[in-house]
Amino acid sequence: MLRVIISLSFITIFMLTPVLNASDKIDINKATEDELAQIPTIGLKIAKRIVEYRKTNGRFKSLDELKLIKGIGAKRLEAIKERVTIGEDTENIDSIPEIK
Repeated sequence: MLRVIISLSFITIFMLTPVLNASDKIDINKATEDELAQIPTIGLKIAKRIVEYRKTNGRFKSLDELKLIKGIGAKRLEAIKERVTIGEDTENIDSIPEIK
């Protein structure tokens, strides 16, 4: 009986845990402080710094740019890089030359 309960517990956990794919990643160029704070090891303090950096410097051009934020070093970036994305720059789509 105990084995059945343990097995069902594991099955429930795996069913309720979403599989991480590109659409599950948080876009650091669009996310709010609250959304960024949900990333493991980030928290509200660092999330506020990310948003402030973005307001001051514009959109992030690479994930490595996160290392310019106080509290994010190589280890933390390595830990979160599978959870975040810089998204796509669709704001300047009109400036892309047409291919003929």
